[in-house]
Amino acid sequence: MTLWAIVPVKPLRRGKSRLAGTLSEDERAELNRILLEHTIQTLTNLKEIEQVLVVSRDSSALALARDLGARTVQEDDGAPNLNTALKRATVVAQVYASRGVLIVPADLPLLNPNDVKVLLSHSANPPVVVIAPDRHQKGTNALLLSPSNIIEYDFGEGSFERHCARAKKAGARLEVVNLPSLGLDLDLPEDLKIIREMEKTIKI
Repeated sequence: MTLWAIVPVKPLRRGKSRLAGTLSEDERAELNRILLEHTIQTLTNLKEIEQVLVVSRDSSALALARDLGARTVQEDDGAPNLNTALKRATVVAQVYASRGVLIVPADLPLLNPNDVKVLLSHSANPPVVVIAPDRHQKGTNALLLSPSNIIEYDFGEGSFERHCARAKKAGARLEVVNLPSLGLDLDLPEDLKIIREMEKTIKI
């Protein structure tokens, strides 16, 4: 299976606004840069992933992605919408005959190659939807679709249950993979504290 990984990225200086009470704007921008680099490097080093595609409205994030060997696509100029951006990026992947896509947000600081391989191992025999939920079992922290148009994206609060329902409705095999490194996204001060205590992967 030809598999592309799609990484959506908010503007580096605007992302992680809920950490404003803990980190300054410059610190948050640097954190977002480190997270993006870590995500791209982790995914590009996996032979199972043919190409990494970064979608963003931030020209600096796109430039950084290209420097790291990823392809890029500019997000629409309209109101920011993650699902619309992902749909746009998926169309680009399909042009290059990608039969499957892996959505990996750039805010998973514990992301590692071994756990991504575990996720990919569940993708055989399509049609299949593989979901890695967040640690609260509410959000979707990684989503693999094969074929790439099997369901519509429905990211946002409570997306895990919605993606599961969409997969079942589409008649796809649903695989839910709970992995610590994919379950912890960096969004709140409490997440930052957990990561610091674990002393893993990246320096924050």
